[in-house]
Amino acid sequence: MAELGLCSRREADAWIAQGWVRVNGRVAAVGQQVGLQDRIELDARAQGQQQRLVTFLLHKPMGYVSGQAEDGHTPAVALIQPRNHWREDPSRMRFDAQQLRGLAPAGRLDSDSVGLLVLTQDGRVARRIIGEDSVMEKEYLVRVQYGAVSSNVQAAFPAAQLARLRHGLALDGQPLQPALVEWQNPEQLRFVLTEGKKRQIRRMCELVGLRVVGLKRIRIGRVTLGALPPGQWRYLLPHEQF
Repeated sequence: MAELGLCSRREADAWIAQGWVRVNGRVAAVGQQVGLQDRIELDARAQGQQQRLVTFLLHKPMGYVSGQAEDGHTPAVALIQPRNHWREDPSRMRFDAQQLRGLAPAGRLDSDSVGLLVLTQDGRVARRIIGEDSVMEKEYLVRVQYGAVSSNVQAAFPAAQLARLRHGLALDGQPLQPALVEWQNPEQLRFVLTEGKKRQIRRMCELVGLRVVGLKRIRIGRVTLGALPPGQWRYLLPHEQF
C-alpha cells in the first residue's frame, strides 16, 4: 500500500487492523501478501481520515531545528501556532490543535539554514519528498566566500571547481548524484539537488574551498517558498502537489 502511494506503512497497519482495507473484495489480514495483480480498496472511513490530514509550509528562520530539540535549539514545529499563521494564506482552513498530532518534518533544514520546511501528518507526502526512491528536486540559494574573497566571488572561483560541484564529489565514501549548480549573482550560487545527505551543500562547498555564509531553501518539487515571511506558515493548498 505504501509503495502504491495509498498511505504510509504506519497508516496501512492501522487501517488493516481496523478492517478498513480489502484485497480483491475481502477484508485484508495483517501480514497478508499481495501482488501487482491484486485489487486493493480503502474503506470510506480511511479515505475520510486521509482527507483530514494537513500539511504545513513553514518559512523556517535561523536557530530552529527541523526535528527534535537538540543543542539548545527549539524544534520548528513550535512555530506552528495561530499567531504565526500567514495572514495572506489563501487556504480557508482553520487551525486546530488536532493538526499537530503526528506532525513530522519531511526533510531536514539545519539550524543555521532558513527557508521552506514541510511539516505533515500525511505519510504519502513524506514518502514523496524523502522516501528511499524519491528523486524530488530541492532548490537552494547559497551565499558563499572563497578564502578571503567575499565580493565578486564568481570572478575568483575556478570554473573547474564549479564543474566538480555539479558532478564529481563524494561524501561519506559515496559519489554524489549530479546537481545543477550555477551562479545566481557574483556572491550567490543556486543549487538544485535530488538527494539530501546531512549538511550536504555545506560539505560540498568545503570540498572545493568555499565557505557557506547563508543558505536558503526556496523550492521542494513544484512547491515554492514564494512570499511566505520568515517564521510564518501556511497550509498546503488542495491543488498543490510536490
